Amino acid sequence: MNNKVSRIRKGVLTGMSLSLLIPILAACNSNSEKDDPNNRRVLRVGTMYGSKSDESWFRQQFTDMFEFSHSNIEIEVVPAIDYTEMQFEDQSKRENQPDQFTRVKEIMSGTNPVDVMIINDLNMLGQLVNESLLKQLDPLLKDDKIDINEFVPTIVEGIKDQGNGFLYALTPTFQPAALYYNKGLFTKAGVDFPKDDMNWDDVFNLAKRMKSGSGKDAIYGFSFNQWGASDSFWDLQNFAAPLQLKMYDDKGETMTVNSQQWQTLWETMVQLKNDRVTPRQEDMQYDQPESDTGIYNPYRSRLFYSGRVAMTIGDYGMMNEIQLMNDNSDKLKMEKLDWDVVTVPYHVGKEGIGGNIFLGQLAGINANAANPKDAWEFVKFMNGKEWAKLKSRSTYEMSARKEFVKVRDGMNFNIDAFTKMRPAPASYGGNTLKEQELLREKPNLSMITDMGSMIYSQVMQGNRTVKEGLALWEDQGNALLQKIKTTPKGQIPDAFDGINTGDSGGISPQKKALMEASGEVFVD
Repeated sequence: MNNKVSRIRKGVLTGMSLSLLIPILAACNSNSEKDDPNNRRVLRVGTMYGSKSDESWFRQQFTDMFEFSHSNIEIEVVPAIDYTEMQFEDQSKRENQPDQFTRVKEIMSGTNPVDVMIINDLNMLGQLVNESLLKQLDPLLKDDKIDINEFVPTIVEGIKDQGNGFLYALTPTFQPAALYYNKGLFTKAGVDFPKDDMNWDDVFNLAKRMKSGSGKDAIYGFSFNQWGASDSFWDLQNFAAPLQLKMYDDKGETMTVNSQQWQTLWETMVQLKNDRVTPRQEDMQYDQPESDTGIYNPYRSRLFYSGRVAMTIGDYGMMNEIQLMNDNSDKLKMEKLDWDVVTVPYHVGKEGIGGNIFLGQLAGINANAANPKDAWEFVKFMNGKEWAKLKSRSTYEMSARKEFVKVRDGMNFNIDAFTKMRPAPASYGGNTLKEQELLREKPNLSMITDMGSMIYSQVMQGNRTVKEGLALWEDQGNALLQKIKTTPKGQIPDAFDGINTGDSGGISPQKKALMEASGEVFVD
């Protein structure tokens, strides 16, 4: 669904929500302190990215309800990076992208610091905690008798992981993932359904039992994403995220990829593809049948939807697409999908931690806040029961409050699968605080990831063996790290000269995906 349609729907939902909250808000406004015209305050709310052009959307999502119920408080939205500032700059200026963490620190530590910080990156939360820029929330929760046990435990634990065991932010919602499976395919094959708490080996062994046929009749056991092909570096990174493997040492001077752990991961991905357990890019090609209706079928090439992949990793919103397809199956001339979900698999030794789980609405109080009292009122409101009840209607994210985690009307699925796993650190950039600090000092270290993507593409295409690929990444990566040492920022024209991609599409899609996921690219 494109973003404009999504925003229109969100706006409609916000309007409906406002009408439903009027009785509650009227009660809130009866407080004489809030009605006192001489007691007006400004609450500054920081965002990681933004602009005046989309501020109205942000306000609908986060602040309008609060301002309506707190008539004496005026919200001022302060983006750390206003991406419209770069829109009309020349290319030479665009080469030096603003450092996200530095800009966030500036609006939290300057002469007029923000009071609240909205964080859409779990890694960023850990960085801010490490810099002592956020106020610990545990004492405030205790003073106001707010029971943290009312929230989904794994989400609370995931947030605490970034706060050294303490809470420095709360989120009203999260975007979980699960392992979707086609019940009809399993029944037909006489194989038991997947179950919760499987590790990756369990899933791959199950997938091998489910593969069958060849050509256009082939059934694949598993796909790392709902779109089909599972041979991108992005899929590898999400798969490996809970392991937090390093590409280079703490100084950013020596590569560490030529190891048994990296080799095992790459060999696993290659073997799954070669054994046709997972589909390849060419397996997704499908000619649209000619039809008098002229209806284009977007699900034909998405193999899980068309019944050609038995299991796939998908987010909470994926069920919207399944429902849409099932509701229109007659028009599309497709068989309805009988499905369910179980928990995303875990790596042995990393039990309870899953990839593809995102927390995008973390709200914390600036340790330097000029208005900490109202800041806490805002964080409480944003994470309160009334707001959670409204946000629980979302079809693409789930409430962080257990009370509102419910199966949607008309559906029947294992909803607990979405709440059992703790989120892993993001798969892009640095996973540890040291790595993140190093990336800020040497932004060109991201080129090491780009190099890995290019070589991985060659390996998946069969142009190199896994050992050759990792040895090349180590060799060329070490050479690039020395160039980055002298040129930590800006262009390095010959960065990839030692690699013959043999494929014009070796890097761009993955790089774009990494940038979009980290907030560096915004698409209207």
